[in-house]
Amino acid sequence: MVDVAIVGAGQTKYGNHQLGMKGMWAEAARSAYDSVDKDFQPSQIDEAFIGSVAFGGGQLGNTAALLTEHSGMQGKPVRRVENACASSGFALRDAWMAIKSGQADVVIAGGIEKMNDLTPERKRFWLGVSGDTEWERLAGLTFPGTYALMARRYFHEFESSHDDLVHISVKNHYHGLDNTVAHIRKDVTFDKAKNGFMVADPLTLYDCCPTSDGASCVILAADHVVRQFTEDPVWIHASAAASDYLALHDRPSITQLVATQLAAKRAYSMANLTPSNIDLAEVHDCFTIAELLATEDLGFAKRGEGGLFARESRGRRNDGETCINPSGGLKSKGHPLGATGTGQTVEIFKQLRSEVEPSRQVRDASTALSHNVGGSGATCAVHLYGRDAK
Repeated sequence: MVDVAIVGAGQTKYGNHQLGMKGMWAEAARSAYDSVDKDFQPSQIDEAFIGSVAFGGGQLGNTAALLTEHSGMQGKPVRRVENACASSGFALRDAWMAIKSGQADVVIAGGIEKMNDLTPERKRFWLGVSGDTEWERLAGLTFPGTYALMARRYFHEFESSHDDLVHISVKNHYHGLDNTVAHIRKDVTFDKAKNGFMVADPLTLYDCCPTSDGASCVILAADHVVRQFTEDPVWIHASAAASDYLALHDRPSITQLVATQLAAKRAYSMANLTPSNIDLAEVHDCFTIAELLATEDLGFAKRGEGGLFARESRGRRNDGETCINPSGGLKSKGHPLGATGTGQTVEIFKQLRSEVEPSRQVRDASTALSHNVGGSGATCAVHLYGRDAK
Protein backbone atom coordinates (compact mmCIF):
# COMPACT_ATOMS: atom_id res chain seq x y z
CA MET A 1 0.00 0.00 0.00
CA VAL A 2 1.09 3.57 -0.67
CA ASP A 3 1.87 6.31 1.82
CA VAL A 4 -0.40 9.36 2.00
CA ALA A 5 0.54 13.01 2.44
CA ILE A 6 -1.24 16.33 2.75
CA VAL A 7 -0.17 18.75 0.03
CA GLY A 8 -2.64 21.58 0.66
CA ALA A 9 -5.15 22.72 3.26
CA GLY A 10 -7.42 25.70 3.79
CA GLN A 11 -10.53 26.89 5.55
CA THR A 12 -12.87 29.81 6.07
CA LYS A 13 -12.85 31.88 9.20
CA TYR A 14 -15.13 30.28 11.76
CA GLY A 15 -17.98 32.33 13.23
CA ASN A 16 -21.08 33.98 11.82
CA HIS A 17 -20.98 33.93 8.01
CA GLN A 18 -23.03 35.93 5.55
CA LEU A 19 -22.13 33.32 2.92
CA GLY A 20 -24.28 30.24 2.46
CA MET A 21 -22.98 26.70 2.21
CA LYS A 22 -21.96 26.99 -1.45
CA GLY A 23 -20.04 30.19 -0.84
CA MET A 24 -18.29 28.89 2.27
CA TRP A 25 -17.23 25.67 0.56
CA ALA A 26 -15.93 27.53 -2.48
CA GLU A 27 -13.86 29.78 -0.19
CA ALA A 28 -12.37 26.86 1.75
CA ALA A 29 -11.61 24.88 -1.41
CA ARG A 30 -9.92 27.87 -3.07
CA SER A 31 -7.88 28.43 0.09
CA ALA A 32 -6.70 24.81 -0.08
CA TYR A 33 -5.92 24.98 -3.81
CA ASP A 34 -3.92 28.19 -3.30
CA SER A 35 -1.91 26.64 -0.46
CA VAL A 36 -0.37 24.03 -2.77
CA ASP A 37 3.22 25.01 -3.50
CA LYS A 38 3.10 24.12 -7.19
CA ASP A 39 0.35 24.63 -9.73
CA PHE A 40 -2.81 22.77 -8.73
CA GLN A 41 -5.99 22.30 -10.75
CA PRO A 42 -9.28 20.79 -9.54
CA SER A 43 -9.20 18.55 -12.61
CA GLN A 44 -6.40 16.60 -10.89
CA ILE A 45 -8.77 15.49 -8.10
CA ASP A 46 -9.94 11.88 -8.29
CA GLU A 47 -12.56 11.87 -5.54
CA ALA A 48 -13.97 13.94 -2.68
CA PHE A 49 -15.45 13.20 0.76
CA ILE A 50 -17.22 16.03 2.62
CA GLY A 51 -18.35 15.78 6.20
CA SER A 52 -21.58 17.49 7.24
CA VAL A 53 -24.39 16.95 9.72
CA ALA A 54 -26.61 19.06 7.40
CA PHE A 55 -27.52 21.14 10.45
CA GLY A 56 -30.98 22.61 10.13
CA GLY A 57 -31.99 20.22 7.36
CA GLY A 58 -31.48 22.75 4.59
CA GLN A 59 -29.51 20.39 2.33
CA LEU A 60 -29.88 16.85 3.64
CA GLY A 61 -29.65 15.23 0.22
CA ASN A 62 -26.80 15.47 -2.29
CA THR A 63 -24.85 17.91 -0.13
CA ALA A 64 -21.49 16.97 -1.64
CA ALA A 65 -22.66 17.30 -5.24
CA LEU A 66 -24.09 20.76 -4.55
CA LEU A 67 -20.85 21.97 -2.99
CA THR A 68 -18.29 20.44 -5.31
CA GLU A 69 -19.95 21.90 -8.41
CA HIS A 70 -18.83 25.26 -7.03
CA SER A 71 -15.20 24.24 -6.66
CA GLY A 72 -14.34 22.84 -10.06
CA MET A 73 -15.06 19.18 -9.31
CA GLN A 74 -17.96 18.53 -11.67
CA GLY A 75 -17.96 14.95 -12.86
CA LYS A 76 -15.91 13.63 -9.93
CA PRO A 77 -17.25 10.98 -7.53
CA VAL A 78 -18.21 12.86 -4.37
CA ARG A 79 -20.17 12.01 -1.27
CA ARG A 80 -21.29 13.41 2.05
CA VAL A 81 -19.99 11.70 5.20
CA GLU A 82 -22.04 11.94 8.41
CA ASN A 83 -20.85 10.88 11.85
CA ALA A 84 -22.14 13.76 13.97
CA CYS A 85 -19.35 16.14 15.05
CA ALA A 86 -16.77 13.62 13.77
CA SER A 87 -18.11 13.79 10.19
CA SER A 88 -15.02 15.30 8.55
CA GLY A 89 -12.63 13.29 10.72
CA PHE A 90 -14.21 10.26 9.08
CA ALA A 91 -14.18 12.00 5.69
CA LEU A 92 -10.42 12.34 6.15
CA ARG A 93 -10.20 8.66 6.99
CA ASP A 94 -12.24 7.74 3.90
CA ALA A 95 -9.97 9.88 1.71
CA TRP A 96 -6.87 8.32 3.29
CA MET A 97 -8.23 4.82 2.64
CA ALA A 98 -9.10 5.63 -0.98
CA ILE A 99 -5.46 6.51 -1.63
CA LYS A 100 -4.02 3.82 0.62
CA SER A 101 -5.93 1.15 -1.30
CA GLY A 102 -4.58 2.36 -4.63
CA GLN A 103 -7.97 3.41 -5.98
CA ALA A 104 -7.10 7.12 -6.18
CA ASP A 105 -4.04 9.39 -6.25
CA VAL A 106 -5.45 12.81 -5.26
CA VAL A 107 -8.45 13.07 -2.95
CA ILE A 108 -10.23 15.92 -1.19
CA ALA A 109 -11.38 15.58 2.41
CA GLY A 110 -13.41 18.42 3.83
CA GLY A 111 -16.31 19.51 5.96
CA ILE A 112 -18.90 22.23 6.29
CA GLU A 113 -21.68 23.42 8.58
CA LYS A 114 -24.04 26.39 8.54
CA MET A 115 -25.38 26.73 12.08
CA ASN A 116 -26.15 30.34 12.90
CA ASP A 117 -29.13 31.05 10.66
CA LEU A 118 -31.48 29.16 13.01
CA THR A 119 -33.33 30.27 16.13
CA PRO A 120 -31.90 29.14 19.50
CA GLU A 121 -34.71 26.61 19.85
CA ARG A 122 -34.00 25.06 16.45
CA LYS A 123 -30.27 24.95 17.23
CA ARG A 124 -30.94 22.97 20.39
CA PHE A 125 -33.10 20.53 18.43
CA TRP A 126 -30.44 19.94 15.78
CA LEU A 127 -27.65 19.62 18.31
CA GLY A 128 -29.70 16.93 20.02
CA VAL A 129 -30.08 14.71 16.97
CA SER A 130 -26.53 13.40 17.45
CA GLY A 131 -27.46 11.85 20.79
CA ASP A 132 -29.76 8.96 21.61
CA THR A 133 -33.02 10.51 20.45
CA GLU A 134 -35.28 7.89 22.00
CA TRP A 135 -33.87 7.82 25.55
CA GLU A 136 -31.78 10.97 25.98
CA ARG A 137 -33.09 13.81 23.81
CA LEU A 138 -36.80 13.03 24.24
CA ALA A 139 -36.24 12.87 28.00
CA GLY A 140 -34.89 16.43 27.86
CA LEU A 141 -31.15 15.78 28.08
CA THR A 142 -29.11 18.38 26.18
CA PHE A 143 -25.46 18.07 25.15
CA PRO A 144 -24.32 20.53 27.83
CA GLY A 145 -26.31 18.38 30.27
CA THR A 146 -24.64 15.22 28.96
CA TYR A 147 -21.14 16.58 29.47
CA ALA A 148 -22.16 18.11 32.83
CA LEU A 149 -23.04 14.59 34.01
CA MET A 150 -19.61 13.40 32.88
CA ALA A 151 -17.93 16.27 34.72
CA ARG A 152 -19.83 15.70 37.96
CA ARG A 153 -19.03 12.00 37.91
CA TYR A 154 -15.37 12.73 37.19
CA PHE A 155 -15.16 15.12 40.16
CA HIS A 156 -16.74 12.39 42.31
CA GLU A 157 -14.29 9.68 41.21
CA PHE A 158 -11.06 11.68 41.19
CA GLU A 159 -9.31 14.56 42.93
CA SER A 160 -10.61 17.22 40.59
CA SER A 161 -12.91 20.23 40.55
CA HIS A 162 -14.35 22.83 38.22
CA ASP A 163 -11.14 24.87 38.65
CA ASP A 164 -9.34 22.28 36.50
CA LEU A 165 -11.81 22.94 33.68
CA VAL A 166 -11.29 26.68 34.10
CA HIS A 167 -7.56 26.20 33.46
CA ILE A 168 -8.44 24.49 30.17
CA SER A 169 -10.75 27.31 29.12
CA VAL A 170 -8.17 30.00 29.91
CA LYS A 171 -5.45 28.09 28.01
CA ASN A 172 -7.55 27.61 24.90
CA HIS A 173 -8.63 31.24 24.79
CA TYR A 174 -4.96 32.21 25.13
CA HIS A 175 -4.03 29.89 22.27
CA GLY A 176 -6.82 31.22 20.05
CA LEU A 177 -6.18 34.89 20.72
CA ASP A 178 -3.88 35.37 17.72
CA ASN A 179 -5.58 32.82 15.45
CA THR A 180 -7.04 34.92 12.64
CA VAL A 181 -9.58 32.24 11.66
CA ALA A 182 -10.89 31.69 15.21
CA HIS A 183 -14.50 32.43 16.14
CA ILE A 184 -13.76 33.84 19.61
CA ARG A 185 -10.53 35.83 19.90
CA LYS A 186 -10.31 37.26 23.40
CA ASP A 187 -8.20 36.80 26.46
CA VAL A 188 -10.17 35.32 29.34
CA THR A 189 -9.09 35.55 32.97
CA PHE A 190 -9.40 32.70 35.43
CA ASP A 191 -12.00 34.54 37.52
CA LYS A 192 -14.12 35.42 34.50
CA ALA A 193 -14.12 31.86 33.22
CA LYS A 194 -14.85 30.45 36.66
CA ASN A 195 -17.80 32.74 37.30
CA GLY A 196 -19.44 32.65 33.91
CA PHE A 197 -23.16 32.20 33.31
CA MET A 198 -24.20 28.71 34.42
CA VAL A 199 -25.27 26.54 31.47
CA ALA A 200 -25.48 23.08 33.03
CA ASP A 201 -23.98 22.69 36.49
CA PRO A 202 -20.95 22.60 36.78
CA LEU A 203 -20.38 23.89 33.23
CA THR A 204 -20.49 27.64 32.68
CA LEU A 205 -20.56 29.54 29.41
CA TYR A 206 -16.75 29.45 29.35
CA ASP A 207 -16.76 25.66 29.46
CA CYS A 208 -18.80 25.42 26.25
CA CYS A 209 -17.73 25.88 22.63
CA PRO A 210 -19.68 28.25 20.39
CA THR A 211 -21.93 27.26 17.50
CA SER A 212 -20.08 28.31 14.36
CA ASP A 213 -20.44 28.55 10.61
CA GLY A 214 -17.44 27.38 8.60
CA ALA A 215 -15.84 25.08 6.07
CA SER A 216 -12.47 23.33 5.78
CA CYS A 217 -10.71 21.47 2.97
CA VAL A 218 -7.62 19.24 2.82
CA ILE A 219 -5.87 17.86 -0.28
CA LEU A 220 -4.34 14.38 0.05
CA ALA A 221 -1.95 12.76 -2.42
CA ALA A 222 -0.28 9.38 -2.90
CA ASP A 223 3.47 9.17 -2.33
CA HIS A 224 4.24 8.66 -6.02
CA VAL A 225 2.57 11.96 -7.04
CA VAL A 226 3.36 14.15 -4.01
CA ARG A 227 6.35 15.88 -5.65
CA GLN A 228 4.09 17.13 -8.42
CA PHE A 229 2.55 19.43 -5.83
CA THR A 230 5.12 20.17 -3.11
CA GLU A 231 8.58 19.44 -1.78
CA ASP A 232 7.27 20.05 1.74
CA PRO A 233 4.40 17.61 2.43
CA VAL A 234 2.92 16.62 5.78
CA TRP A 235 2.52 12.84 6.00
CA ILE A 236 -0.42 11.01 7.57
CA HIS A 237 1.26 8.21 9.47
CA ALA A 238 -1.91 6.66 10.89
CA SER A 239 -5.67 6.78 10.56
CA ALA A 240 -7.77 4.91 13.10
CA ALA A 241 -11.35 5.01 14.33
CA ALA A 242 -13.70 3.32 16.78
CA SER A 243 -17.21 3.52 18.19
CA ASP A 244 -19.00 3.08 21.51
CA TYR A 245 -22.52 3.05 22.95
CA LEU A 246 -24.43 6.18 21.96
CA ALA A 247 -26.33 6.76 25.22
CA LEU A 248 -24.45 7.43 28.45
CA HIS A 249 -26.60 4.99 30.43
CA ASP A 250 -25.34 2.07 28.32
CA ARG A 251 -21.65 2.72 29.05
CA PRO A 252 -19.84 1.02 31.94
CA SER A 253 -18.12 4.35 32.69
CA ILE A 254 -18.93 7.93 31.72
CA THR A 255 -15.53 9.29 32.78
CA GLN A 256 -13.66 7.81 29.85
CA LEU A 257 -14.39 7.53 26.12
CA VAL A 258 -13.68 3.98 25.01
CA ALA A 259 -13.90 4.93 21.33
CA THR A 260 -11.06 7.42 21.83
CA GLN A 261 -8.96 4.87 23.70
CA LEU A 262 -9.40 2.22 21.02
CA ALA A 263 -8.77 4.60 18.11
CA ALA A 264 -5.69 6.07 19.79
CA LYS A 265 -4.25 2.65 20.59
CA ARG A 266 -4.64 1.56 16.96
CA ALA A 267 -3.16 4.80 15.62
CA TYR A 268 -0.09 4.68 17.89
CA SER A 269 0.51 1.06 16.94
CA MET A 270 0.12 1.78 13.22
CA ALA A 271 2.63 4.65 13.35
CA ASN A 272 4.95 3.01 15.88
CA LEU A 273 4.66 6.07 18.10
CA THR A 274 3.74 6.76 21.71
CA PRO A 275 2.01 9.77 23.29
CA SER A 276 5.40 11.09 24.40
CA ASN A 277 6.39 11.44 20.72
CA ILE A 278 3.57 13.89 19.95
CA ASP A 279 4.54 17.58 19.84
CA LEU A 280 1.04 19.00 19.40
CA ALA A 281 -2.50 17.68 19.44
CA GLU A 282 -5.78 19.11 18.25
CA VAL A 283 -8.33 17.43 20.52
CA HIS A 284 -12.11 17.61 20.53
CA ASP A 285 -12.92 20.05 23.35
CA CYS A 286 -16.60 20.73 22.65
CA PHE A 287 -16.72 21.20 26.42
CA THR A 288 -13.74 21.64 28.74
CA ILE A 289 -14.43 18.30 30.41
CA ALA A 290 -14.08 16.69 26.96
CA GLU A 291 -10.50 17.97 26.71
CA LEU A 292 -9.70 16.76 30.22
CA LEU A 293 -10.94 13.27 29.38
CA ALA A 294 -9.15 13.33 26.03
CA THR A 295 -5.77 14.03 27.63
CA GLU A 296 -6.22 10.79 29.58
CA ASP A 297 -7.81 8.70 26.83
CA LEU A 298 -5.09 9.70 24.35
CA GLY A 299 -2.33 8.86 26.84
CA PHE A 300 -1.00 12.35 27.61
CA ALA A 301 -2.04 11.99 31.25
CA LYS A 302 -2.64 8.96 33.45
CA ARG A 303 -6.19 7.93 34.34
CA GLY A 304 -7.52 10.34 36.94
CA GLU A 305 -4.72 12.88 36.38
CA GLY A 306 -6.29 14.96 33.61
CA GLY A 307 -7.11 17.65 36.14
CA LEU A 308 -3.52 17.72 37.35
CA PHE A 309 -2.35 17.95 33.73
CA ALA A 310 -4.53 21.05 33.29
CA ARG A 311 -3.52 22.65 36.62
CA GLU A 312 0.15 22.27 35.82
CA SER A 313 -0.31 23.85 32.35
CA ARG A 314 1.28 20.83 30.71
CA GLY A 315 -0.74 21.44 27.52
CA ARG A 316 0.17 25.12 27.14
CA ARG A 317 2.04 26.19 24.02
CA ASN A 318 5.83 26.02 24.43
CA ASP A 319 5.51 25.78 28.22
CA GLY A 320 4.47 22.18 28.71
CA GLU A 321 4.88 18.73 27.25
CA THR A 322 2.50 18.12 24.34
CA CYS A 323 0.79 21.34 23.25
CA ILE A 324 -2.95 20.73 23.40
CA ASN A 325 -5.13 22.73 20.99
CA PRO A 326 -2.68 25.35 19.71
CA SER A 327 -5.49 26.61 17.44
CA GLY A 328 -7.61 27.47 20.49
CA GLY A 329 -9.58 24.28 20.03
CA LEU A 330 -13.31 24.12 19.56
CA LYS A 331 -13.59 26.39 22.60
CA SER A 332 -11.94 29.38 20.91
CA LYS A 333 -11.49 28.52 17.24
CA GLY A 334 -15.10 27.34 17.02
CA HIS A 335 -17.12 24.24 16.19
CA PRO A 336 -18.92 24.16 12.83
CA LEU A 337 -19.84 20.51 13.36
CA GLY A 338 -19.04 18.95 9.98
CA ALA A 339 -15.99 21.15 9.39
CA THR A 340 -14.25 20.55 12.70
CA GLY A 341 -12.28 17.37 11.94
CA THR A 342 -10.57 18.58 8.78
CA GLY A 343 -10.29 22.02 10.37
CA GLN A 344 -8.04 20.38 12.96
CA THR A 345 -5.98 18.95 10.10
CA VAL A 346 -5.65 22.39 8.49
CA GLU A 347 -4.16 23.68 11.75
CA ILE A 348 -1.74 20.76 11.95
CA PHE A 349 -0.66 21.14 8.32
CA LYS A 350 0.16 24.79 8.89
CA GLN A 351 1.81 24.23 12.29
CA LEU A 352 4.12 21.50 10.98
CA ARG A 353 5.08 23.70 8.03
CA SER A 354 5.57 26.75 10.30
CA GLU A 355 2.90 28.70 8.42
CA VAL A 356 0.73 29.89 11.32
CA GLU A 357 1.03 33.32 12.90
CA PRO A 358 4.54 33.51 14.46
CA SER A 359 3.11 34.39 17.88
CA ARG A 360 1.36 31.04 18.17
CA GLN A 361 3.80 28.71 16.44
CA VAL A 362 4.65 25.55 18.41
CA ARG A 363 8.44 25.40 18.48
CA ASP A 364 10.23 22.53 16.74
CA ALA A 365 7.01 20.65 16.02
CA SER A 366 7.46 17.57 13.84
CA THR A 367 4.70 15.16 14.97
CA ALA A 368 1.02 15.81 15.65
CA LEU A 369 -2.31 14.17 16.46
CA SER A 370 -5.90 15.07 15.68
CA HIS A 371 -8.82 13.71 17.70
CA ASN A 372 -12.37 14.18 16.39
CA VAL A 373 -15.34 12.93 18.41
CA GLY A 374 -18.98 12.49 17.39
CA GLY A 375 -21.66 13.46 19.89
CA SER A 376 -20.77 12.48 23.43
CA GLY A 377 -18.15 9.97 22.28
CA ALA A 378 -19.99 7.30 20.30
CA THR A 379 -17.68 7.80 17.32
CA CYS A 380 -14.05 8.88 17.18
CA ALA A 381 -11.34 9.31 14.54
CA VAL A 382 -7.67 9.73 15.46
CA HIS A 383 -4.96 10.66 12.95
CA LEU A 384 -1.19 10.97 13.40
CA TYR A 385 0.97 13.25 11.27
CA GLY A 386 4.68 13.80 10.72
CA ARG A 387 7.17 15.84 8.74
CA ASP A 388 9.07 12.80 7.51
CA ALA A 389 7.83 9.91 5.42
CA LYS A 390 7.92 6.61 7.30
